[in-house]
Order: sequence, then structure tokens, then C-alpha cells
Amino acid sequence: MVESAALLIDNILPQLPMRQWVLSVPFQLRFLFASQPQVMGKVLGIVYRAIETHIIKQAGETRNTARTGAVTLIQRFGSALNLNIHFHMLFLDGVYVVDHQPRVFRRTKAPTPEVLDRLIQTISHRIGRYLERAGLLVRDVENSYLQLDAVDESAMDDLLGHSITYRIALGPQAGRKAFVLQTVPAREESSNHPRLARANGFSLHAGVAAKAHQRHKLERLCRYIARPAVSTERMALTQQGNIRYTLKTPYRDGTTHIVLEPLDFIARLAALVPKPRVNLTRFHGVFAPNSALRKQVTSKASCNRAAQSDELKSPAQSRAAMTWAQRLKRVFNIDIQTCSQCGGNVRVIACIEDPAVIKKILEHLEQRTESVKRTPHPARAPPTPT
Repeated sequence: MVESAALLIDNILPQLPMRQWVLSVPFQLRFLFASQPQVMGKVLGIVYRAIETHIIKQAGETRNTARTGAVTLIQRFGSALNLNIHFHMLFLDGVYVVDHQPRVFRRTKAPTPEVLDRLIQTISHRIGRYLERAGLLVRDVENSYLQLDAVDESAMDDLLGHSITYRIALGPQAGRKAFVLQTVPAREESSNHPRLARANGFSLHAGVAAKAHQRHKLERLCRYIARPAVSTERMALTQQGNIRYTLKTPYRDGTTHIVLEPLDFIARLAALVPKPRVNLTRFHGVFAPNSALRKQVTSKASCNRAAQSDELKSPAQSRAAMTWAQRLKRVFNIDIQTCSQCGGNVRVIACIEDPAVIKKILEHLEQRTESVKRTPHPARAPPTPT
């Protein structure tokens, strides 16, 4: 997943202001999205069009005169290894005015709390209306939330439901809440966040933004969104053989760890795996594959235009923006250009690609290693008293 973050920065996201919009959905819809991914795709389109319309109107334009774009990374996991499908949408913080030549980008203001409240109400209403027409959800006239109607059952439904509700799925404790550790005092929830809105079980957050020159901040954000579901650094094995997993941030009730039996841990991992051929990265607007503006606005296109205008660059520099050693360091944090002992620069003198030569060298090194190994001297007997 870290490779996808680097590819987004290098090839897709232009050097323009970007804003992250995060949408979380109720428990019932998380189960529906996991069991029927095609419905999730339709809902994601509804969410994108609602935010797109707001940004275009905020810029004083219409759909005929302006375009915007976004990249959505669908996260399926929560901090406690629970199934929590939510959308991280990286939107252009503005629009391209298409009827203006040369094409210009017009930045928009950050959304106010009132705007977020209207947006979350609009999004929840449109999603509910769509799912109701599809026969998947029914409205409860006495309450403001949505209730799930009957869906097709599968062998994974039980695991999905227990993972969403933080319950044990398998074993003698099945159905009970997972065992947790509370090591910090409970705290009250702060509801006065200026960039957060909640309604009908939905929540919309738009408080993280990066300016055009803050490429490092944008890359950190992409890496955070595209991180794997399981963090081995926060995982430990207890003396009883259970898995103790540390939460990324403590819950409001003071919970800092969850403890899972091995079988239930495997069940949670299985629930996090998406169905086959479900793309977790989606492109919208000017970034969509079929967009006529994609080749003109992406960061890769900007780099190609800059390379064409720079006559001082050599052909090798034009073909590759980054060497394989530099990309290895950036993506995996493996630095082969710095000596681990003295800290000096390491120069690559040869690159061997022939498999037969590589095999011969490795076999020779293995034999040499075996030959230099020394057998330890046997233990000596205690001295004989005289």
C-alpha cells in the first residue's frame, strides 16, 4: 500500500491545494457495503457528487463551466482490527475553469460548520433514498436512523457482523464483547470540532488540508490513508498465548488495548479481506480514467511538460525522474547509497541481472561462508588437583 501513496504523489495528484474529506457510515451500512460491494460503489458516487456540487458552487461556477476531481481510498479497518468501511477522499481544494483559456485553477474556501451540517444531511438523505428505492433499506418513521432490510446471506456474514460490532466471532465466547484493557482515564467527547459534522449515524470530517507547496505533508497523508490494516509494532503475544493489540489512540472510555484469542484474531483478519475484484482506490472527476482533462492536470503530465521545456536535461533524466535506489529508499526506507558502518556514500559499480551469474555468485558465497566457519573448541575438564 505504501507504493500506491508514492504513485499518487508522482503520477496523479497535481501541485495544487488538496483537502481530505472523510465519511463514516452507520454499522448497518458497513455490513451492507462489505457483503455487497456494488452498492458501495453506487453510494460512493452519490457522496462524490454531493461534495463536488458544493465545491463548484463555492467557486461561483456551474458543472458546465468548472470541473474538480478526487481520489478515494476506501479503508476497511478500524483501530481495533474491526471492520469499519469508510471513505478517505482527497479532493482538489478548488476547481478548474474549463471555459477559460488558458485553463485556470480557482481555489475555494474551507467549509464552515454550517456547510458541513448541510452536506451531511444531504448525503445521508440521498443515500437513504437510493437504498430505499433499491429495496435494501427501510426508513423508521419514529427515528432518524436507517434500518437494514433482508440481504442475501453468505458464509462470511457472521464474521462480518461480529467484527463490525466488536464481538467475538468464534469459540466458546462467541457473541460476547471482545476483552479490552482500560489503562487511561475516561474522557468526555468533544463535539465542537469546527470541521466535523454528524447526522443519522453518518459523520463527515474535512479538517485536514495541504497547500500547493506542502508536498511532504500530502505524501504523509497519503501514506497514512494507504497504511496496512495490521500494525505489527502494536501487536504482542501474552503469556497465555493470546494476541494483545494496542489501539492507535485510546477510546473515550479509556480503552487502550484489545485481547483476542488466536482463532478470533484470524476471524477478524478474514473479515478485513475484501471480495475479489473490489478496487479500494477510486478516481473521480478530472482524475477519472475516461476524463478528457486527466492528461492535462495530473502531476505526471506536469512533470512531462516541465521536462519538455527544459533543454538542459539529458535523455536519461527525461526518461526517469527517480533512480531505483532513490525509489527504494522512498517507498521502503531502505537506503543502499549510505554505508551502514561509516555513514559515507556508497557508489554502485555494477548491476548484475543475468540469473545464471547471480546463482553462481550466491553459491560461491555460500561455500565460502561454510569454509570459514569454525567449530567451537570442546569444553575442558576441570583441573586435576595435585
